[in-house]
Amino acid sequence: MLDERVTQLAQGKNFASVTTLLADGTPTTKPLWVDTDGEHLLLNTEVHRLGFKNMQRDARVTVAIVDHANPYSYGEVRGRVVDTVTGPEARAHIDELSRKYTGKDYGNAVQSERVIVKVAPDHQFAR
Repeated sequence: MLDERVTQLAQGKNFASVTTLLADGTPTTKPLWVDTDGEHLLLNTEVHRLGFKNMQRDARVTVAIVDHANPYSYGEVRGRVVDTVTGPEARAHIDELSRKYTGKDYGNAVQSERVIVKVAPDHQFAR
């Protein structure tokens, strides 16, 4: 289960910095939109992207969510990918995220296939 403050941050219009591990073990971090189902953090990406390929190979991730209204307030989840969802549900989810962050449906062309990545927390911190 997610910490209450982490859940609030994930439900808000706050960006996440998602760190995955390259094949040689080097960390790499990318900004993503974030959501939650209350138990997991939900990330949405495309299956051809490096971050997703990293998560398929090594399920360990760190997600930091910074409060856009107060950058000194943030939450961090160190966890692992426990499930992925593709198809119409993932495509609809990116529209939901886009409406949350931009007020309109996702306008970018999908190059491969959208995927929802579910991250379960192993360790959490929020302030």
